[in-house]
Amino acid sequence: MSRLSLLLIAVLVLCSHAQAEQNLRLMANTSPPYADAKLPQQGLALELVQHVFAGTDYTAQVSIENWSRAVEGAQLGVYDGLAAAWYSAERDEYLLYSEPYLQAELIILKRRDNNNRYDELADLSGARLGVRTDYAYGVDFDAVPGLVLVQENHLIQNLLNLQNGSVDFVIGDRRTVNHYLHEYLKDSISKYTVTGVKLPAVARHLAVNRSLQGHEDIVAAFNRALAAARKDGSHAAIVERWDSRYTQE
Repeated sequence: MSRLSLLLIAVLVLCSHAQAEQNLRLMANTSPPYADAKLPQQGLALELVQHVFAGTDYTAQVSIENWSRAVEGAQLGVYDGLAAAWYSAERDEYLLYSEPYLQAELIILKRRDNNNRYDELADLSGARLGVRTDYAYGVDFDAVPGLVLVQENHLIQNLLNLQNGSVDFVIGDRRTVNHYLHEYLKDSISKYTVTGVKLPAVARHLAVNRSLQGHEDIVAAFNRALAAARKDGSHAAIVERWDSRYTQE
């Protein structure tokens, strides 16, 4: 076989391989420790997403924006989907969700000098609860009589409000709370404690725009690679490494 023929075959193989590795443009919102350009591997959630995609024929380029812009970009098809999305029936109309690749725990904090016991959400009746604006907690706050929601754009503002007495409680993701306390309020960690209120767990998914050609194949490939990563222990190893960064005190 001539050198020219071998060269043509090599080019065809490379082109076929390049076509097989489809590049996906995904969006995520800044939400440490899950997604943040300042963190190693851009955060826990994005490291998991990239790790799972490494076991597929797809590659993912993730841009980090604010949440509203991320959702709008995915809805309009400017981007192919969201890298770290909570399930929403409304967004399910235009996004196809993967199997959940990460579970998160919601907690409610109080000041340590508050010696009252709180075991049920109803125990917060008449209190002021610090929440984040436009954050989907999946909790029916309306069912708690007299509960006042005090909205802030960032969790750190809620934590400061709890410290100075502007609110009575703060709700947040345990990992995110740990991140902010250790990074920005380390000297004040002892002033906070977790109540006994149990809340439903929330999960993060890959979500691909339903208008994207081959979206079902993308999600199916992601799900298969996710199952393989769970089986070989690499998924758990990544989560454990991130969770060992901080401990709730």
